[in-house]
Amino acid sequence: MRNAPTILHLDMDAFFASVEQASKPSLRGKAVIVGGLGPRGVVATASYEARVFGVNSAMPMAQARRLAPNAAYLVPRFHFYRTISEQVMTLLRELSPLVEPLSLDEAFVDLEAGGTAWDEASARLTGGKLRADIRAVTGLTGSVGLAASKMLAKIASEQGKPDGLVLIEPGTERALLAPMSVRTLPGVGPATGDHLRRAGITTVEEIAEAGEDELVRLLGKAHGHALYAMALAHDERPVVAEREAKSVSVEDTYDVDIHDRVRVGLEVQRLADRCVRRLRGAGLSGRTIVLKVRRYDFSTLTRSETLRGPTDDPAVVREAAARLLEAVDTTGGVRLLGVGVSGLADYTQEDLFAQAAGERGDLGPEEVAAEPAAEEPAAAERHWSAGHDVRHAEYGHGWVQGSGLGRVTVRFETPDSPPGRVRTFRVDDPDLEPTDPLPLVSRGEPPEEGGSAGDAGTSGDGVEGADGGEGSLERAGAGSG
Repeated sequence: MRNAPTILHLDMDAFFASVEQASKPSLRGKAVIVGGLGPRGVVATASYEARVFGVNSAMPMAQARRLAPNAAYLVPRFHFYRTISEQVMTLLRELSPLVEPLSLDEAFVDLEAGGTAWDEASARLTGGKLRADIRAVTGLTGSVGLAASKMLAKIASEQGKPDGLVLIEPGTERALLAPMSVRTLPGVGPATGDHLRRAGITTVEEIAEAGEDELVRLLGKAHGHALYAMALAHDERPVVAEREAKSVSVEDTYDVDIHDRVRVGLEVQRLADRCVRRLRGAGLSGRTIVLKVRRYDFSTLTRSETLRGPTDDPAVVREAAARLLEAVDTTGGVRLLGVGVSGLADYTQEDLFAQAAGERGDLGPEEVAAEPAAEEPAAAERHWSAGHDVRHAEYGHGWVQGSGLGRVTVRFETPDSPPGRVRTFRVDDPDLEPTDPLPLVSRGEPPEEGGSAGDAGTSGDGVEGADGGEGSLERAGAGSG
């Protein structure tokens, strides 16, 4: 392990929720919960104001609503989050060629490899400058941990939350880890934690005291050796710049169990096409097709089929997924479906097209490209997702506060404006259109007209607004952030 704290871990604070608060002045300082708003949705991120009520990521949205009924509930804007994330990652890459992203809002950086830090003082200066640069570019805050290993840097950033910087001095690691819970160490989840607790081991110090042989007996050779080393603060894992994707997958959770076998088949085909579009977007192909089915009783079945070579052909993936579905009993109902492709490669094998049983000629490139548009609702049936951006011909830029009963409620404000007024329109109002998000930090342009100070209430029943009222029609879960 190094003798200087030159590994940096950055974790953006409540990233999705913080982006929403920065984008929407009326939500700053208030409880904001981002995730799937349907009955089976889950929390992707909760603001720190919402966490006071006990709301956490991965919690069922129904439970979050019971804990924080007056929070603002918003549908994720993943494209916008990715844009902000790339701004942050660009700042990290300016520090070092070795940047290891873990997610949109989290990454390790090897400062020594970039020559930007070599001792405690230079590491602290670099970490402080990074936090200032992130705030200047994005308007957001991030917590920074600095240590001599990846494990300790991540622990340090967690201690620094929110909006802090913690540096663990070399030589102090064992004393720092000793009183911490075993769950602090990488690889210790609920099951391993319970197993250790039953053996009388609840702290990192107790792991070290138990000895390597006892941990191997309890957890097996590989896990036991690794956990004992980490309890002694030994972590030699390098920062890896490129993390190769192992699979590409998509899945949907349904508000109501699907019992119709025909509809289940159609959903699997639709998911297969979405998966292929994501696969092609990444310039990849794959050999193994995976089907995931979660049934009415929460039992989850995974089936896979490995082809002769890699493919990115939608007809081949659809056909393989359909074959896998034939072997799954869906009689009692289905609550979740997923299709994935693994065994990834950066090329395709043309002779696999024959596996489509003649369907190749029925689905040309133009038709594949046109499929996403075919899924869009007609103008008269437009759906307005809570939190997403809109523009009105008269009132300017705003965001959807909620929709229901044929109406959509919009709060007109921008990142640079005071909290804006709320107005309600028919869902098919021709003057109201979806639009792109505005930058969180002004680049010198004057603020947009339209959002005026004040806080008018919503009009219209069944509208989900910033005060947490019901009525959003948004379906299913969201990813984590």
